Amino acid sequence: MLRDQFPALARFTYLNTATYGLLSRRGRAAMVGHLDRRDDFACGDFLAWFDDIDRLRAKLARLVGAQADDIAFAPNAATPLSLLLNGLDWAPGDEIVTLENEFPNQLYFPALLANRGVKFVAAPWERLQDQITARTRLIVISQVSYSTGFRPPHLETLDRRNALLYVDATQCLGALRFDGAAVRPDLLAVNGYKWMLAPNGAAFYAVSPALRAQLAPQVIGWRSHFDWRNVNNLHTDAPVFAEAAEKYEGGMLDFPSLYALEAAVDTLFELGPEPVARYALALNETLRAALRRVPGVTLYSDEFPATGPTPITSARFAGREAGGLAARLKAEHNILTSARCGRLRVSPHFYNDENDIDRLLAAL
Repeated sequence: MLRDQFPALARFTYLNTATYGLLSRRGRAAMVGHLDRRDDFACGDFLAWFDDIDRLRAKLARLVGAQADDIAFAPNAATPLSLLLNGLDWAPGDEIVTLENEFPNQLYFPALLANRGVKFVAAPWERLQDQITARTRLIVISQVSYSTGFRPPHLETLDRRNALLYVDATQCLGALRFDGAAVRPDLLAVNGYKWMLAPNGAAFYAVSPALRAQLAPQVIGWRSHFDWRNVNNLHTDAPVFAEAAEKYEGGMLDFPSLYALEAAVDTLFELGPEPVARYALALNETLRAALRRVPGVTLYSDEFPATGPTPITSARFAGREAGGLAARLKAEHNILTSARCGRLRVSPHFYNDENDIDRLLAAL
């Protein structure tokens, strides 16, 4: 059974993928397999590890509608956003536009640019388009909100004028499809430890060819030179950067985590991204339908019906503090959820079933 791949499900009703995705036995085996390989070959085949990672680039590109050369790896999603914000030549009066209630990654760094005269604007989705002006240099947005599950319903229709578009799909990819060809982000970032079911350290991003042509690397290391595989005669002058996005990586990668990410991507393709998305959305709809019958419950998706289909259910419980409610569910029932912005956040994935939903509802 698929659930047998996730040992934690034997002890917990796990409904908290928006915080952490569960690591499968297959993912763990991929990590251990790499460590065993280091022993078996005394790391003498280390260049072949990069061949394996190039194979992963192609799979991820297929998943997000990009090309393999567009894909680079990072330890977290903050890294590509910082690459972008550090790499642009900001001028006083430039603007960055984002959504209200965004993840702190999308708030902290842009706010720090105020001392350079950059204006930072946060708006609700229904007013976001009006905030994009001729001075807007960058639009920063999450495909799905970490706190409420809000999903911009038609991100591909946004008129960005001449602004760059940064999309964080961390709370989307793995549960929902991302149509890169329709949305056309200049930079797409995904941290793999949530819905992609990878360990920490397995983040990736896709950089469009047009942006790569103008965005200089911020991390410079031995792999910055295009001919870095020539390890017997490493280049010893200023690096000549490759055109591919791997030029942003600089040095070594977190190979164990990336092998686990590949195992998760293989599982996703075997199950089918479309069936996984339908299943995750259906579980959430089952939960929301039941919660609507509970007195005193207000669903975020009912308060803000403009949201698109989302794998996160967010609800207020009248007279109950969300953090305390999540703590009791964990302590008394081994049910893991989370509390964000005064709401209980429930985030089932393809390893959950309706019995998990029933246990949550009974405990509530």
